[in-house]
Amino acid sequence: MDDSQAFAAIADERRVLADVLDGLDEGQWATQSLCSAWDVRGVAAHLLGPTVTGIPEVIWLVLRARGDFERSNMALTDRVVRRYGDELPQMLRANADHRFTPPGGGPLAPLTDLLVHGQDIRRPLGIGRTFDPDRICAALDFLMSPAARRGFAPLRAGVRWVADDVDWASSPDDRSRPSVHGTAETVLLTLTRRVGAVDGLSGDGVGVVHTALA
Repeated sequence: MDDSQAFAAIADERRVLADVLDGLDEGQWATQSLCSAWDVRGVAAHLLGPTVTGIPEVIWLVLRARGDFERSNMALTDRVVRRYGDELPQMLRANADHRFTPPGGGPLAPLTDLLVHGQDIRRPLGIGRTFDPDRICAALDFLMSPAARRGFAPLRAGVRWVADDVDWASSPDDRSRPSVHGTAETVLLTLTRRVGAVDGLSGDGVGVVHTALA
């Protein structure tokens, strides 16, 4: 997937998620997401944040947090909730084509963020989805790359990850490691430390994954 394809996928994912958010009632907005830091509204605000916040404000928040990016990210999300909490779907749609990328991450970073956080929202609400194989494989490849360590801290468990529903494996030619099998979605969520996703895995490396997550 080249950069232009990734940006097109990002725009589409934002619009698709906006359609999901359009139909939520207040109880659903307040539902705890799979991301422990936020409810559904908070996750949506996090995804919108980089598209509606200028660089000077981001720098100020980082400085205010004394360089703690997690704290500054939380502060940014809180600001977006206060400003746009009642119009998050409309704002996601209006900013769908925004080409924000984090330093060193490229467009695959926000694409991966959308795919993961989209499921942080959908799964607790019981909303299913079908993934585009190219997009989820690109996200899985990104999580295997050094660039993912900055913002995602993906799980490193010393196993061979295999997606059973798409043509993807973390090390196709290396079968010396214990293997872990699951749907691409399950692998994606486990790699980003969603503990509940582990129940959907199989293979002789599952125990290794449990240990790594402990």
